[in-house]
Amino acid sequence: MSSSTFLDKLDQARFVDGNNPPLIAVAGSESSSRESGPHHHPSGQLFGLLSGLLSVRTHMGTWVVPCSRAVWIPPSVTHEGRSHGAFNGWSVYVSPQASAGLPNEPRVIEVTPLLREAILRACEWEIRVLRPNQLRLTKIILDEIDESTADTFWLPMPVDSRLQRIAIALAEQPSDERSLEEWAVWGHITTRTLSRKFIGQTGLTFTAWRQRARLLRALELLDAGKAVTTIALELGYDNVSAFIALFKKSFGVTPGRYLAENI
Repeated sequence: MSSSTFLDKLDQARFVDGNNPPLIAVAGSESSSRESGPHHHPSGQLFGLLSGLLSVRTHMGTWVVPCSRAVWIPPSVTHEGRSHGAFNGWSVYVSPQASAGLPNEPRVIEVTPLLREAILRACEWEIRVLRPNQLRLTKIILDEIDESTADTFWLPMPVDSRLQRIAIALAEQPSDERSLEEWAVWGHITTRTLSRKFIGQTGLTFTAWRQRARLLRALELLDAGKAVTTIALELGYDNVSAFIALFKKSFGVTPGRYLAENI
């Protein structure tokens, strides 16, 4: 499937009146990176991948989404996305009416085998009034979204403008090894205030937040085909074993196993 076909399908998958089905699902691939600027739409959206890696940003923070996860965006929530290189993915648009009982905050969820197979089947449907058997499968998809547990591994953003400036700089360059004290000077804030507000506004200590930013960047670099040793050194780890151990503790698998299973 060409990339233009997928983009055309995304453009067509919109709910224009009350006669639309509860959901519209499309699938396709892109041969290069794609970015979508801040936007919103009246429908809910669940976006996932079969291969590749995706970053999504909302008012809550930034998620890096591998193939085992999908991101749910409720209706009218502003969001932006970026793929890291080529990808093969799917998108489910849920009508405003059907979205009413689903989570009202953005979240990343685990894509269960049942959810993935149901969505891929729905991607084969024409955009029209659904038959009874299709409506039954639709209910399974909506139930899976509704009953999902939000993934806790994401990068929450602080709301204080001084902290945001520091967080954005670190998210863009997580290997930056400046100390908490040095970042406080750079951000024109006291060390004590920086430490206290970071915990209060993100739920993470400054050190834990930076560690998470590095691990999420590691996913991006793995997707780009970089070697584990290279990634560990680029992200500021002194030894590769420490990086592998932390990666496994956070994601449940080693970087090599993650690469084999997701990319």
